[in-house]
Amino acid sequence: MTVVIPIGKAKTAAGAPRERVGVLLVNLGTPDTADARGLRVYLKEFLSDPRVIEKQGLVWKLALNGVILNTRPRRKARDYLKIWNTEKNESPLKTITRAQSDKLAAAIADHDHVVVDWAMRYGNPSMRSRIAALMAQGCDRLLVVPLYPQYSAATTATVCDEAFRVLGEMRAQPTLRVTPPYYDDPDYVDALAVSIETHLASLSFTPEIIMASFHGMPQSYVDKGDPYQAQCVATTEALRKRMGLDAKKLMLTFQSRFGFDQWLQPYTDKTVEKLAKDGVKRIAIVTPGFSADCLETLEEIAQENAEIFRHNGGEEFSAIPCLNDSDPGMDVIRKMVLRELQGWI
Repeated sequence: MTVVIPIGKAKTAAGAPRERVGVLLVNLGTPDTADARGLRVYLKEFLSDPRVIEKQGLVWKLALNGVILNTRPRRKARDYLKIWNTEKNESPLKTITRAQSDKLAAAIADHDHVVVDWAMRYGNPSMRSRIAALMAQGCDRLLVVPLYPQYSAATTATVCDEAFRVLGEMRAQPTLRVTPPYYDDPDYVDALAVSIETHLASLSFTPEIIMASFHGMPQSYVDKGDPYQAQCVATTEALRKRMGLDAKKLMLTFQSRFGFDQWLQPYTDKTVEKLAKDGVKRIAIVTPGFSADCLETLEEIAQENAEIFRHNGGEEFSAIPCLNDSDPGMDVIRKMVLRELQGWI
């Protein structure tokens, strides 16, 4: 899991020992098993986070423990089984995040006092366990890398919360840095454009419309000041400019609604349905808010939304892979990490 480069403490130009620097890639999370029990454990941790569900009062706790955790795990387990990496017995998100960590370690191998590791905010490997492992290997400085291009309190901030919570129990803390969101980083936008163009070139059809689908959030969170929606808009506008497309050819939508509150609009599934009913026959969907393919991209977009499109008259549908551990995707992560490690390496 952890990649150390190389064994033994690095030294300064004067020959004095130098402590290690830890780099921890963090993604959202995944159940350990694709069954109701595994989903119940995962969802309980995820949905009990007040950053994710802000109203953690008695009504929510009754709904969570009395209804949601008794019904949703079974259904979501069936969805996970559709995309599960059976060879490794894990979710694709875990497989890909591990690969990103390994490739980052290889890409910065010339920095001989850096330790690269990875964790999940919810589920395993936990941030707590991997921070402890990094410190056990002599890391007195830690760079946490939330793998979310766009900031939101429900993603980036809760990674910081957990890091601070873990450090708050330590007497001897490592010095901490956190990478900023990279929603408008030119390298990230260019990597997205290259990945889209490469994928479209492999298709047997030309999409009439490309949709950029981002994970949704309750409208109330944005109303309270969360910058997430604005950053999704900025990413999409930068991508349109880079690819020479207008808002009719590259549309912005939001997916993955949960509960009964109003979420950010337009909704991806409703837009897919309307496009098909309006006579659009060929579309492709890219998911720029996800650094790695997961349930929301491989099942919700590539399967559920494809079915919605075809059921309502559409003919050709393609889900464009996330950047994952591709060369363009890894170049984005590598450059971001090296930039934020300045002064430490």
